[in-house]
Amino acid sequence: MAIEAKVRKIGNSLGIVLPKEVLQTLKVEEGASLYITESPKCGIQVNAEKPHFKEKMQVAEDAMRRYRNTFRKLAE
Repeated sequence: MAIEAKVRKIGNSLGIVLPKEVLQTLKVEEGASLYITESPKCGIQVNAEKPHFKEKMQVAEDAMRRYRNTFRKLAE
C-alpha cells in the first residue's frame, strides 16, 4: 500500500495527518500511541502500540548494542 501524505506545519512543528485507511490498517483511534522505528535506506516503520512492545524493543536494542561487532560481521 502506497499512500501519499504531505508534511504540514502543525504549531511550531512539522507533521503528517494519517489518512483513515492507514488508521484502519493500524487499528488505532485518536489518542493511541504509535512507534516509529528507523528502517534501512532512510525508511521508517510505524507500528501501533502493542503489549510489552517497549520491553521487547529494549531487549532488542540492548542485544544490538552488545553484539554490534558480531552483527556488523554477519552483514558483510
